[in-house]
Amino acid sequence: MTAGTLVCFGEMLVRLSAPQGEMLLQTPQLAAHIGGAEANVAICVSRLGGRAAMATVLPDNPLGHAARDELRRHGVDVSAVKFAPGRMGLYFLTPGAVLRPSEIVYDRAGSAFAEQAGVAAREQALAGAAMLHVSGITPAVSTHAGEAALAAVMEAEQKGVAVSFDGNYRARLWEARGETGAPILKRLLESASLAFIDERDIALVLGRSFADRNEACAAAFRAFPKLQRIAATTRTTHAVDAFSLGATLHHRSGELTQAGPLELGNVVDRIGGGDAFAGGLLHGLMKGWAADDALAFALHTAAAKHGQVGDASHASEAQIRALMASGGKDVRR
Repeated sequence: MTAGTLVCFGEMLVRLSAPQGEMLLQTPQLAAHIGGAEANVAICVSRLGGRAAMATVLPDNPLGHAARDELRRHGVDVSAVKFAPGRMGLYFLTPGAVLRPSEIVYDRAGSAFAEQAGVAAREQALAGAAMLHVSGITPAVSTHAGEAALAAVMEAEQKGVAVSFDGNYRARLWEARGETGAPILKRLLESASLAFIDERDIALVLGRSFADRNEACAAAFRAFPKLQRIAATTRTTHAVDAFSLGATLHHRSGELTQAGPLELGNVVDRIGGGDAFAGGLLHGLMKGWAADDALAFALHTAAAKHGQVGDASHASEAQIRALMASGGKDVRR
């Protein structure tokens, strides 16, 4: 793998969405998009101009091949993508409207990744990599996938590769397994130097409540000696298509970096906004930007994603910089 590469390990999915304003299968139409949290981050970083690779297992069928080709289309290294017998994980999205929130239905049990995540070429991908990015979704998918995520983290540690962890808690997946996921999420977090988590994630893994995010982050730094930074967004919902979005970056030193809030109205698609935030911040930090610049860039990357249909952000670094400069109010000619 090329030096300086961000390696993302996780499951890819096909998203099937009802048309805006319709309930699922109200009419026989569904829009298909390739997604998955870690793949969204890889695509985002690659489109921003960084180097990203995806390590995953896909079904050896047209859906799996299309997922791989989607990564290739955005410049993501797919040399660590493996194919195996099985099915593609799916999820169905009913977009929200007026007072009705968006709703997601998962159909990913028994997918090729859930059953055979360990065959991904993780060691090959991590050779010379700068950072491994994993999320809390992977262990929620299956016990086997969780074991593969832990193995990937341990391999990264052995190779001196930094670990980025996104809590990405999926209550429905854990509830279906009759678990909370706290023990394995805690183990993944123990290896991370950068974590995309908030006070709710910290409360879950530490088994206690906190008065606010500052208190939670201080407790996380005490509990996890390797952890250097904790990043999170803060969302205030005004309507299903209108939000205020801010961001915080807590440092082990006790320093706090903040950005926003930005007012987001007429939101097109909020799915993947958190992954765009993670991708934007990882891109900035891996390029050595100052914390305040990297956080502001990440927040605007997330904001831009809210104006684009699909799971992954397609914006370039120049487009995000232009958005930061103009506030998105002028027509670019």
